Amino acid sequence: MSWSKSLRAPLLTGLMLATGAILGACSFSPVYSGTLASQPSLNLAYAKPKTRLEQVVYQELSLRLGESTSEMAPLASVTVSNSASDVMVTATADPAKAVRMVVTAVLTIAPRDGTDAKPMVFSRTATAQYTRNGQVLADNAAADEASERAARSAAESLRLAVLASLSRR
Repeated sequence: MSWSKSLRAPLLTGLMLATGAILGACSFSPVYSGTLASQPSLNLAYAKPKTRLEQVVYQELSLRLGESTSEMAPLASVTVSNSASDVMVTATADPAKAVRMVVTAVLTIAPRDGTDAKPMVFSRTATAQYTRNGQVLADNAAADEASERAARSAAESLRLAVLASLSRR
């Protein structure tokens, strides 16, 4: 069975219009911008950092999610832990060793508006690698820098988890 040219053109046009209408009905919400990222409900009050890594996470979150000085704003508190481990043990004469820094950040957002709502808890882990070469000052600086890189990565992951949680509500 052959389709005539006069029937094929309107049929293809109708199919394309229907496909456009179906795709137009889909909704996507951007993570990095848009109404979800700029909602005033994301303005949080932050606890005071106890360590440098907590300070890095608080700075990243307040920059991306907003900060509030209101007494009723939900209180976000973060605990950060880090550990280092050798990536690979080798029996070479080369003093340089690859080290993996692992940072785990736990974010708790507790409501302070007097409701009985449970706090939201998010936990994320991030890693960063650095090379230790036997020079104490350089090794310490590399470890600190790797810890901060991993903390920033964990903060970004926490931010995305918060946005995903709020978009499901």
